[in-house]
Amino acid sequence: MTGSAGLFSDAVESIANLAGAIMAWLMLALAERPPDEEHAYGHSKAEYFSTGFEGGLILIAALWVSWVGVSRILSPTPLESVGMGLGAAAIATVLNLWVARVLLKAGEEHGSVALESSGHHLMTDVWTSVGVIAGVAAVAVTGWDRMDAVIALAVAVHILVIGLALVRRALLGLLDTALPEGQLRTIEELLARRTAGGIEFHALRTRRAGRRSFVSMHVLVPGDWTVQRGHDFVEEVEEEVRACIPGAAVFTHLEPVEDPASFRDQSM
Repeated sequence: MTGSAGLFSDAVESIANLAGAIMAWLMLALAERPPDEEHAYGHSKAEYFSTGFEGGLILIAALWVSWVGVSRILSPTPLESVGMGLGAAAIATVLNLWVARVLLKAGEEHGSVALESSGHHLMTDVWTSVGVIAGVAAVAVTGWDRMDAVIALAVAVHILVIGLALVRRALLGLLDTALPEGQLRTIEELLARRTAGGIEFHALRTRRAGRRSFVSMHVLVPGDWTVQRGHDFVEEVEEEVRACIPGAAVFTHLEPVEDPASFRDQSM
């Protein structure tokens, strides 16, 4: 309607948002399925497919917008019906702002990677739209048509960075990346408070799969402890870890601290 490359770039990103949201909805439904014989640890990693899919769409959108922007720089096109176009963009921006806030709140409450990614992406889209609206309005006032194409290229660079970040986050999740540094430090401090009376910990491993967290460790206790005493101790440790990392699945392996074989795997 307007012939604006800037508004076109904003629209293309919105299409990527919509497709990404549909994919997120499907993957969240899959992630909610309970564990089964083939997926004993659940289906929560499905959320990362959603994030990677959305990131890939954004990368394609960035290339498309770049092509349009370059062509408009070479062949500038005067804008038309700017008022109606900016009005539509403003309404879409307000709606995106509302949806982004809802997604971010839900993502934080439920620990969902897919919802958080969609929310953050949509929030950046809001600021992109504000910049596009201001830029297109400036083009209408100044009459410098090539500025519209420059705005489109700026949007392309912006969404390219977002797309790469989303793809990276998806890949890290699929590669069983450890929990965030803050959570790791919390676990290590908790274990440090428990190292008394010859008790030691090693082989601490963590990973996150969607909204689920997994923590495993080896617990070394005096060899003269009874099985019941060792069991009670690791139960207490597991409960404390779950209190610090809500929803975490905690696995412990009990070993006698006097046995040299207990230390062969401490570098793992």
